[in-house]
Amino acid sequence: MKRTNLSKYNNNWYNPGNTIKRTLWYFVNAVFFICPLNPSSGIKKILLKLFGANIGAGVVIKPGINIKYPWKLNIGENTWIGEKVWIDNLEQVNIGSNCCLSQGAVLLCGNHNYKKETFDLMVGNITLEDGVWIGAQAMLTPGTLCKTHAVLSVQSVGSGILESYSVYRGNPAVKVKDRIIE
Repeated sequence: MKRTNLSKYNNNWYNPGNTIKRTLWYFVNAVFFICPLNPSSGIKKILLKLFGANIGAGVVIKPGINIKYPWKLNIGENTWIGEKVWIDNLEQVNIGSNCCLSQGAVLLCGNHNYKKETFDLMVGNITLEDGVWIGAQAMLTPGTLCKTHAVLSVQSVGSGILESYSVYRGNPAVKVKDRIIE
């Protein structure tokens, strides 16, 4: 029976961007985003745009968040990003308008292939259409599509397609009811 051999791990195929840009972002992210002492959404939005993110009007970005690569991030209008959200966007993350990512939510665009001896890196985009709500400490996996106004409840793990106006819960998350907005 084969075993995992991490000495054979190689992700040279993966290139998230210029090394200098990534290094500079690492420090900007640590000082202005991860550090909870900067409550200003305005400064964060300016910095994200300088690093290539597309950010709509009215976006609120709370303290203590972590964004891997802003040049792989699009956020629509009037979206809220809660405290300690982690956007681990090894690939493109598209967040629509009027979305809410609650405290501690994780958008995870990368994983490893546990079936391979070399533990290969696997990546996939994440898309949240308009009106999506990701609950506190919930997680989305690579390749997930949350259709318009889908809800992923607290501490749930969503993957694949979360249908429109549907509420999902659990690990793995399953549809538990329809979302009716009054």
